[in-house]
Formats: sequence, C-alpha cells, structure tokens
Amino acid sequence: MANYSVLLVAVLIVISVPVLTLFVITPLIRASRANKVKLEPYECGVPASSLAFDHRFSVRYFLIAVLFIVFDVETVFLFPWAIRFKQLGWFGAVEMAIFLAILLIGYFYAWKRKVLSWV
Repeated sequence: MANYSVLLVAVLIVISVPVLTLFVITPLIRASRANKVKLEPYECGVPASSLAFDHRFSVRYFLIAVLFIVFDVETVFLFPWAIRFKQLGWFGAVEMAIFLAILLIGYFYAWKRKVLSWV
C-alpha cells in the first residue's frame, strides 16, 4: 500500500496544478478586467464594417481545411517510410501503395464532388 501512496500524491499534484492555475492564481494576477472598449472588434484601427456573425462561411472552406490536414498527415507518414524503404522491402512498398491508393480514392472522390473548387 505504501507504493500506491506515492502514486496518489502524484495524481493529486497533477490534478491540482491546472485547477489552482485556472481558478485561483490567474484571476489574481491578470492584467485587468474586460470593459466595453476591450470587447469591441479591432480591425487595424478602423471601425469594424460588419459584425462577425452576419454572414456564413461556405462549407467548402472547412472541407478544404480537412483535406489539407489529411494530405499533411500523409506526408508525415511518407517521410519515415522513405527513410526505411530498403529495410521494409516489398512489404513496406505494398503497404505504402495501399495507403496511397486509399488517399487517391479519397482525392478523386473530393474532386468529383467539386470540393476543391473555390466557388
């Protein structure tokens, strides 16, 4: 049971640090409270021409962002594979071909659905 007491103390410290920081220390040391002027939108010193919620963004913007993340993750997987290409042999080549084929199918699906056009 003595071994678990160290673990219990560690868990209490891990839980108490964010709680104390967020709810006790931060309100005491922050610079100032929010007021009407600080809550106004700032656009390079020019008064805002519209409110942020008066128009909607196209879903295509978010789809392109998700596609960017997917293809970014693809490159993260390609670098270690390229470094260990000779050691992985045919197994690694087949696995990467399957991975790239799945991504290529998704790319063509997005192209067919016209996700990549900025209309």
